[in-house]
Amino acid sequence: MEQRKLGNQGLVVSAMGLGCMGMSYAYGKPDEEESIATLHEAIELGVNFLDTAEIYGPFENEKLLGKALKGRRDQVIIATKFGFEFSPDRKIIGANSRPEHVKKVADESLQRLGIDCIDLFYQHRVDQNVPIEDTVGAMSELVQAGKVRFIGLSEAGSRTIRRAHAIHPVSALQSEYSLWEREIEAEILPTLRELGIGLVSYSPLGRGFLTGQYTSSDDFEEGDWRKTNYPRITGENLAANMSLVEAVRQMADRKGVKAGQIALAWVLHQGGDVVPIPGTKRRTYLRENVASINVELSPEDLSWLNEKIPVGAAAGMRYPEQAMKMLDK
Repeated sequence: MEQRKLGNQGLVVSAMGLGCMGMSYAYGKPDEEESIATLHEAIELGVNFLDTAEIYGPFENEKLLGKALKGRRDQVIIATKFGFEFSPDRKIIGANSRPEHVKKVADESLQRLGIDCIDLFYQHRVDQNVPIEDTVGAMSELVQAGKVRFIGLSEAGSRTIRRAHAIHPVSALQSEYSLWEREIEAEILPTLRELGIGLVSYSPLGRGFLTGQYTSSDDFEEGDWRKTNYPRITGENLAANMSLVEAVRQMADRKGVKAGQIALAWVLHQGGDVVPIPGTKRRTYLRENVASINVELSPEDLSWLNEKIPVGAAAGMRYPEQAMKMLDK
């Protein structure tokens, strides 16, 4: 497995990571046995970069990783995220990145994960009520205390990234990035490269849509967030976006691989500082995803894909309106 560097502080991870959210949250009924088997096989295949967050469950995904990774701690790089406050019945109250809360969550995540140090600790969403300098200051103190190795941000805008990086070196930004979601290319990606910050691409498969296996919201199982909350697969948006999937399929047929493997290969070809973390809770899809590392795309292939799926081609917002308001600009 190829290794890629995230940031200039020493963080090195497998070229492809594994997004673990769907094992416990948002994407239908959990299957703990299959999820643990998927985590174990990921490690065997050389995927050592595992992504979780307190909000996934909430809390249950971190617990799952803690259970699955007993005896395997030295084989993995664990990334988790903070940034929310929950009611006693585990409902999201709102954003919370106050310094005292950041430190509290770090301790709780360590306990759930069963580890003594978080490899990469992200702010999940920028808290507009707390100066980023205060939040990153607390994260820096966690590094100094030995509870966190490297720090990251998620869905942060260019200005926030610069302010954060001035307080403590940021190793990675996690943002949605895929063939049909390329908004960060205009300003954020150049900022990352100027500052020497790596990009962790979540939803590199367009929340599964770019695999071509979904043709309507009815294809998602009950309890799957995408069934009722994903604007890009509703109404006229769905029909418009199916043409983008068709372009991916055409390239896949040309290469003799699957559509999802083309989508992942495209992300992998965007630079050695980009690490996609496709999510899956099944070993079958894990194997398909990892095999995409061997898919070669020529400059002509990349140009063809960029022509067929230009920046801004996707119809519809990538989140419901309320969630879009939480994204930092």
